[in-house]
Amino acid sequence: MENLNEALGLLAVGMMMVFFILFLVVVVGNVVITLTNRFVPASEKPGKGGAGMNSSHPKKLAVIAAVVDVITQGKGRVDSIQKK
Repeated sequence: MENLNEALGLLAVGMMMVFFILFLVVVVGNVVITLTNRFVPASEKPGKGGAGMNSSHPKKLAVIAAVVDVITQGKGRVDSIQKK
């Protein structure tokens, strides 16, 4: 019976430590994300090889914009078009 009590005690302490470490990982991750978003400016990278809204194919852009408008029922908007 003494071994069982010791085993259950070790199990409880081990589980509490696991949850404590996971809690610390989540808190530290959220703090790093918050600090990064606050102090590091977001830079917009231009698409490589993509066709922006000033493309040389205005008919294709019009068709894509019309399809997005129909599918999203007027709630969608085409910001950029990139070739993958």
